[in-house]
Amino acid sequence: MGFVKVVKNKAYYKRFQVKYRRRREGKTDFYARRRLVAQDKNKYNSKKYRMVVRITNKDVVTQIVYSELEGDVVMCAAYAHELPRYGLKVGLTNYAAVYCTGLLLARRHLTNLGLADTYKGNEDINGEEYFVEREGEGARPFYAILDTGLARTSTGARVFAALKGACDGGLDIPHNEKRFAGYDSDSKSFSPEILRKYIFGGHVSDYMSSLESDTEKYTRQFKRFKDAGLNAGNLEALYQKVHAAIRADPTQKKTVKKVKEGEKPKSYRKKPLSYQQRKDKIRQKKAAFAKKQASE
Repeated sequence: MGFVKVVKNKAYYKRFQVKYRRRREGKTDFYARRRLVAQDKNKYNSKKYRMVVRITNKDVVTQIVYSELEGDVVMCAAYAHELPRYGLKVGLTNYAAVYCTGLLLARRHLTNLGLADTYKGNEDINGEEYFVEREGEGARPFYAILDTGLARTSTGARVFAALKGACDGGLDIPHNEKRFAGYDSDSKSFSPEILRKYIFGGHVSDYMSSLESDTEKYTRQFKRFKDAGLNAGNLEALYQKVHAAIRADPTQKKTVKKVKEGEKPKSYRKKPLSYQQRKDKIRQKKAAFAKKQASE
Protein backbone atom coordinates (compact mmCIF):
# COMPACT_ATOMS: atom_id res chain seq x y z
CA MET A 1 0.00 0.00 0.00
CA GLY A 2 1.35 3.40 -1.00
CA PHE A 3 1.78 6.39 1.25
CA VAL A 4 -1.55 8.12 1.98
CA LYS A 5 -1.34 11.64 3.26
CA VAL A 6 -3.86 12.42 6.02
CA VAL A 7 -5.45 15.76 5.27
CA LYS A 8 -5.98 17.31 8.70
CA ASN A 9 -8.44 20.04 7.77
CA LYS A 10 -11.09 21.67 9.96
CA ALA A 11 -13.51 18.73 9.53
CA TYR A 12 -10.82 16.29 10.75
CA TYR A 13 -10.67 17.99 14.16
CA LYS A 14 -14.43 18.19 14.66
CA ARG A 15 -15.98 15.94 17.29
CA PHE A 16 -19.34 15.86 15.56
CA GLN A 17 -20.05 12.53 13.86
CA VAL A 18 -22.67 12.42 11.11
CA LYS A 19 -25.33 9.78 11.70
CA TYR A 20 -26.15 7.08 9.14
CA ARG A 21 -28.07 8.31 6.11
CA ARG A 22 -31.20 6.25 6.82
CA ARG A 23 -31.18 7.54 10.42
CA ARG A 24 -31.01 11.12 9.14
CA GLU A 25 -33.94 10.34 6.82
CA GLY A 26 -35.88 8.81 9.73
CA LYS A 27 -36.29 5.47 7.91
CA THR A 28 -34.32 2.98 10.04
CA ASP A 29 -34.08 2.36 13.77
CA PHE A 30 -30.46 1.15 13.94
CA TYR A 31 -30.72 0.36 17.66
CA ALA A 32 -33.35 -2.25 16.81
CA ARG A 33 -31.77 -3.32 13.50
CA ARG A 34 -28.44 -4.15 15.13
CA ARG A 35 -30.20 -6.62 17.40
CA LEU A 36 -32.36 -8.07 14.63
CA VAL A 37 -29.45 -8.64 12.25
CA ALA A 38 -26.45 -9.55 14.46
CA GLN A 39 -25.72 -13.29 14.48
CA ASP A 40 -23.69 -15.17 17.12
CA LYS A 41 -20.13 -15.89 15.97
CA ASN A 42 -20.37 -19.55 16.95
CA LYS A 43 -23.17 -19.93 14.38
CA TYR A 44 -20.74 -18.91 11.63
CA ASN A 45 -22.60 -17.94 8.46
CA SER A 46 -26.05 -19.20 9.50
CA LYS A 47 -28.69 -16.79 8.24
CA LYS A 48 -30.88 -14.87 10.67
CA TYR A 49 -34.28 -14.62 8.98
CA ARG A 50 -36.72 -11.77 9.59
CA MET A 51 -40.36 -11.42 8.68
CA VAL A 52 -40.57 -7.77 7.62
CA VAL A 53 -43.99 -6.08 7.76
CA ARG A 54 -44.58 -2.57 6.42
CA ILE A 55 -48.03 -0.96 6.06
CA THR A 56 -48.59 2.03 3.78
CA ASN A 57 -51.77 4.00 3.05
CA LYS A 58 -52.80 1.71 0.18
CA ASP A 59 -50.72 -1.45 0.50
CA VAL A 60 -49.23 -4.00 2.87
CA VAL A 61 -45.71 -5.35 2.29
CA THR A 62 -44.56 -8.61 3.89
CA GLN A 63 -41.16 -10.18 3.20
CA ILE A 64 -38.81 -12.90 4.41
CA VAL A 65 -35.39 -11.24 4.58
CA TYR A 66 -31.87 -12.05 5.72
CA SER A 67 -28.84 -9.74 5.89
CA GLU A 68 -25.41 -9.96 4.32
CA LEU A 69 -22.49 -7.52 4.25
CA GLU A 70 -23.61 -6.22 0.87
CA GLY A 71 -27.14 -5.59 2.16
CA ASP A 72 -30.47 -7.33 2.77
CA VAL A 73 -31.61 -10.24 0.60
CA VAL A 74 -35.35 -10.85 0.09
CA MET A 75 -36.21 -14.55 -0.16
CA CYS A 76 -39.96 -14.17 -0.59
CA ALA A 77 -42.51 -11.36 -0.64
CA ALA A 78 -46.29 -10.99 -0.59
CA TYR A 79 -48.34 -7.83 -1.01
CA ALA A 80 -51.91 -6.77 -0.30
CA HIS A 81 -52.34 -5.62 -3.90
CA GLU A 82 -52.21 -9.33 -4.85
CA LEU A 83 -55.36 -10.10 -2.84
CA PRO A 84 -57.85 -9.14 -5.61
CA ARG A 85 -56.59 -12.27 -7.40
CA TYR A 86 -57.94 -14.30 -4.46
CA GLY A 87 -61.31 -12.54 -4.36
CA LEU A 88 -60.64 -9.63 -1.96
CA LYS A 89 -60.98 -6.45 -4.03
CA VAL A 90 -61.71 -3.81 -1.38
CA GLY A 91 -60.38 -2.93 2.08
CA LEU A 92 -56.82 -4.06 1.35
CA THR A 93 -55.22 -2.50 4.45
CA ASN A 94 -57.62 -3.41 7.27
CA TYR A 95 -56.88 -5.97 9.99
CA ALA A 96 -58.41 -8.89 8.09
CA ALA A 97 -56.56 -8.02 4.86
CA VAL A 98 -53.21 -7.76 6.69
CA TYR A 99 -53.87 -11.23 8.15
CA CYS A 100 -54.51 -12.54 4.62
CA THR A 101 -51.24 -11.01 3.41
CA GLY A 102 -49.30 -12.71 6.23
CA LEU A 103 -51.01 -16.02 5.42
CA LEU A 104 -50.13 -15.60 1.73
CA LEU A 105 -46.46 -14.94 2.59
CA ALA A 106 -46.22 -18.06 4.77
CA ARG A 107 -47.86 -20.40 2.25
CA ARG A 108 -45.84 -18.98 -0.65
CA HIS A 109 -42.52 -19.24 1.20
CA LEU A 110 -43.14 -22.81 2.37
CA THR A 111 -44.19 -23.76 -1.17
CA ASN A 112 -40.91 -22.34 -2.52
CA LEU A 113 -38.97 -24.37 0.08
CA GLY A 114 -40.95 -27.57 -0.62
CA LEU A 115 -42.37 -27.65 2.93
CA ALA A 116 -45.99 -26.70 2.17
CA ASP A 117 -47.29 -30.28 2.56
CA THR A 118 -45.26 -30.95 5.70
CA TYR A 119 -46.31 -27.78 7.54
CA LYS A 120 -49.88 -26.87 6.62
CA GLY A 121 -50.35 -24.55 9.58
CA ASN A 122 -53.62 -23.91 11.38
CA GLU A 123 -56.56 -24.60 9.06
CA ASP A 124 -59.14 -24.15 11.84
CA ILE A 125 -58.92 -20.37 12.38
CA ASN A 126 -60.57 -19.80 15.76
CA GLY A 127 -58.35 -17.07 17.26
CA GLU A 128 -56.55 -19.48 19.57
CA GLU A 129 -52.77 -19.34 19.92
CA TYR A 130 -51.02 -21.60 17.44
CA PHE A 131 -47.36 -22.65 17.35
CA VAL A 132 -46.14 -24.95 14.60
CA GLU A 133 -44.40 -28.13 15.82
CA ARG A 134 -41.73 -30.22 14.15
CA GLU A 135 -42.99 -33.10 12.04
CA GLY A 136 -40.89 -36.27 12.29
CA GLU A 137 -37.14 -36.28 11.64
CA GLY A 138 -37.25 -34.17 8.49
CA ALA A 139 -36.83 -30.44 8.04
CA ARG A 140 -37.74 -28.26 10.97
CA PRO A 141 -40.35 -25.46 10.69
CA PHE A 142 -39.00 -22.28 9.10
CA TYR A 143 -37.97 -19.94 11.93
CA ALA A 144 -38.02 -16.15 11.60
CA ILE A 145 -38.34 -13.12 13.88
CA LEU A 146 -40.75 -10.23 13.41
CA ASP A 147 -39.38 -6.92 12.09
CA THR A 148 -41.91 -4.10 12.53
CA GLY A 149 -39.60 -1.22 11.56
CA LEU A 150 -40.75 2.13 12.96
CA ALA A 151 -44.37 1.05 13.48
CA ARG A 152 -45.88 1.55 16.93
CA THR A 153 -46.20 -1.91 18.51
CA SER A 154 -49.34 -1.29 20.56
CA THR A 155 -51.93 -3.94 21.42
CA GLY A 156 -54.22 -4.56 18.46
CA ALA A 157 -51.81 -3.08 15.88
CA ARG A 158 -52.17 -4.43 12.34
CA VAL A 159 -48.53 -5.56 12.09
CA PHE A 160 -49.44 -8.35 14.52
CA ALA A 161 -52.29 -9.43 12.24
CA ALA A 162 -49.63 -10.24 9.62
CA LEU A 163 -47.71 -12.15 12.32
CA LYS A 164 -50.81 -14.18 13.21
CA GLY A 165 -51.47 -14.92 9.54
CA ALA A 166 -47.89 -16.12 9.01
CA CYS A 167 -48.03 -18.35 12.12
CA ASP A 168 -51.35 -19.85 11.03
CA GLY A 169 -49.74 -20.36 7.63
CA GLY A 170 -47.02 -22.58 9.09
CA LEU A 171 -44.08 -20.31 9.97
CA ASP A 172 -42.37 -20.49 13.35
CA ILE A 173 -42.27 -16.93 14.71
CA PRO A 174 -41.86 -16.40 18.48
CA HIS A 175 -44.70 -14.36 19.99
CA ASN A 176 -47.41 -14.31 22.64
CA GLU A 177 -51.02 -13.12 22.69
CA LYS A 178 -50.38 -9.79 24.48
CA ARG A 179 -50.32 -7.72 21.28
CA PHE A 180 -53.23 -9.33 19.43
CA ALA A 181 -56.66 -7.77 19.21
CA GLY A 182 -58.66 -9.31 22.07
CA TYR A 183 -56.05 -8.93 24.81
CA ASP A 184 -57.17 -6.83 27.81
CA SER A 185 -54.21 -5.28 29.65
CA ASP A 186 -56.34 -4.43 32.69
CA SER A 187 -57.61 -7.94 33.40
CA LYS A 188 -54.50 -9.58 31.81
CA SER A 189 -56.80 -11.87 29.83
CA PHE A 190 -57.01 -12.82 26.15
CA SER A 191 -60.23 -13.44 24.22
CA PRO A 192 -59.74 -15.66 21.12
CA GLU A 193 -63.32 -14.86 20.06
CA ILE A 194 -62.48 -11.16 19.63
CA LEU A 195 -59.34 -11.99 17.62
CA ARG A 196 -61.33 -14.32 15.38
CA LYS A 197 -63.88 -11.56 14.88
CA TYR A 198 -61.13 -9.19 13.67
CA ILE A 199 -59.57 -11.83 11.40
CA PHE A 200 -62.89 -12.28 9.59
CA GLY A 201 -63.70 -8.56 9.42
CA GLY A 202 -66.29 -8.56 12.19
CA HIS A 203 -65.26 -5.08 13.35
CA VAL A 204 -65.88 -3.77 9.81
CA SER A 205 -69.28 -5.50 9.75
CA ASP A 206 -70.24 -3.86 13.06
CA TYR A 207 -69.30 -0.43 11.72
CA MET A 208 -71.26 -1.06 8.51
CA SER A 209 -74.31 -2.04 10.55
CA SER A 210 -74.03 1.10 12.70
CA LEU A 211 -74.07 3.32 9.59
CA GLU A 212 -76.92 1.63 7.72
CA SER A 213 -79.46 4.08 9.18
CA ASP A 214 -77.54 7.02 7.67
CA THR A 215 -77.59 6.27 3.92
CA GLU A 216 -75.44 9.23 2.90
CA LYS A 217 -72.67 8.47 5.39
CA TYR A 218 -72.81 4.73 4.63
CA THR A 219 -72.47 5.37 0.88
CA ARG A 220 -69.58 7.77 1.41
CA GLN A 221 -67.70 5.36 3.69
CA PHE A 222 -68.46 2.02 2.01
CA LYS A 223 -69.18 2.87 -1.63
CA ARG A 224 -66.59 0.44 -2.99
CA PHE A 225 -67.89 -2.34 -0.71
CA LYS A 226 -71.41 -1.62 -1.92
CA ASP A 227 -70.33 -1.68 -5.59
CA ALA A 228 -68.61 -5.04 -4.99
CA GLY A 229 -71.84 -6.47 -3.55
CA LEU A 230 -70.55 -6.65 0.02
CA ASN A 231 -72.50 -5.91 3.18
CA ALA A 232 -72.31 -6.57 6.90
CA GLY A 233 -73.78 -10.05 6.46
CA ASN A 234 -71.43 -11.61 3.91
CA LEU A 235 -67.97 -10.31 4.91
CA GLU A 236 -67.04 -13.38 6.99
CA ALA A 237 -67.90 -15.76 4.14
CA LEU A 238 -65.76 -13.64 1.81
CA TYR A 239 -62.67 -13.88 4.03
CA GLN A 240 -63.16 -17.63 4.43
CA LYS A 241 -63.11 -17.98 0.63
CA VAL A 242 -59.99 -15.80 0.41
CA HIS A 243 -58.17 -17.99 2.97
CA ALA A 244 -59.11 -21.14 1.04
CA ALA A 245 -58.00 -19.60 -2.27
CA ILE A 246 -54.64 -18.57 -0.80
CA ARG A 247 -54.01 -22.09 0.49
CA ALA A 248 -55.03 -23.58 -2.86
CA ASP A 249 -52.51 -21.57 -4.93
CA PRO A 250 -50.12 -19.21 -3.12
CA THR A 251 -47.57 -19.04 -5.95
CA GLN A 252 -46.60 -15.70 -7.42
CA LYS A 253 -47.98 -14.90 -10.85
CA LYS A 254 -46.16 -12.67 -13.30
CA THR A 255 -48.41 -9.85 -14.43
CA VAL A 256 -48.52 -9.26 -18.18
CA LYS A 257 -49.43 -5.77 -19.33
CA LYS A 258 -52.28 -5.73 -21.81
CA VAL A 259 -51.38 -4.09 -25.12
CA LYS A 260 -53.76 -3.64 -28.02
CA GLU A 261 -53.04 -5.68 -31.12
CA GLY A 262 -50.67 -3.90 -33.48
CA GLU A 263 -49.39 -1.49 -30.78
CA LYS A 264 -46.12 -1.50 -28.90
CA PRO A 265 -45.97 -1.29 -25.09
CA LYS A 266 -45.54 2.26 -23.85
CA SER A 267 -41.91 3.04 -23.08
CA TYR A 268 -40.93 5.71 -20.54
CA ARG A 269 -37.27 5.54 -21.45
CA LYS A 270 -35.97 8.55 -23.35
CA LYS A 271 -34.37 7.68 -26.66
CA PRO A 272 -30.77 8.96 -26.65
CA LEU A 273 -30.07 11.73 -29.17
CA SER A 274 -27.30 11.42 -31.73
CA TYR A 275 -24.41 13.90 -31.91
CA GLN A 276 -26.02 15.72 -34.86
CA GLN A 277 -29.38 15.96 -33.05
CA ARG A 278 -27.73 17.43 -29.96
CA LYS A 279 -25.85 20.01 -32.06
CA ASP A 280 -29.07 20.89 -33.89
CA LYS A 281 -30.91 21.31 -30.58
CA ILE A 282 -28.26 23.80 -29.41
CA ARG A 283 -28.45 25.66 -32.73
CA GLN A 284 -32.23 26.00 -32.40
CA LYS A 285 -31.91 27.35 -28.85
CA LYS A 286 -29.33 29.90 -29.98
CA ALA A 287 -31.52 31.01 -32.89
CA ALA A 288 -34.57 31.37 -30.62
CA PHE A 289 -32.56 33.42 -28.10
CA ALA A 290 -31.13 35.68 -30.87
CA LYS A 291 -34.63 36.24 -32.28
CA LYS A 292 -35.92 37.20 -28.83
CA GLN A 293 -33.03 39.65 -28.32
CA ALA A 294 -33.61 41.25 -31.74
CA SER A 295 -37.31 41.80 -31.03
CA GLU A 296 -36.50 43.63 -27.79
